[in-house]
Amino acid sequence: MGGRKPMTQTINVSQARQEFSQLLNKVFRKEARVIVEKSGIPVVAIISAQDFQRLNRLEVEWDEPFKALDETRAAFQDVPDEELEREVARTLATVRAERRKELGARSRKQ
Repeated sequence: MGGRKPMTQTINVSQARQEFSQLLNKVFRKEARVIVEKSGIPVVAIISAQDFQRLNRLEVEWDEPFKALDETRAAFQDVPDEELEREVARTLATVRAERRKELGARSRKQ
């Protein structure tokens, strides 16, 4: 099938029941991804096992950067927002001042 993506086919639940075997074959051959609707509302998708594995991998990759934020949020859950904002602002100011000092020292050496 080359590098082409499967087409997305939308079908109602009654038709999906009647054509289930054919739909599975289309999905397996990567010819289609199927959205099944009930009363015009999308309720499920039929995708290949390979697409499902890729989706799971993407979810893990997506969640990874947010773990640190969640851990930090949990560690400071009892600290009032105002106090936390003051500490963050103070720390940023300190880091920025140190960087300016480093950059100044480097530019004087050159």
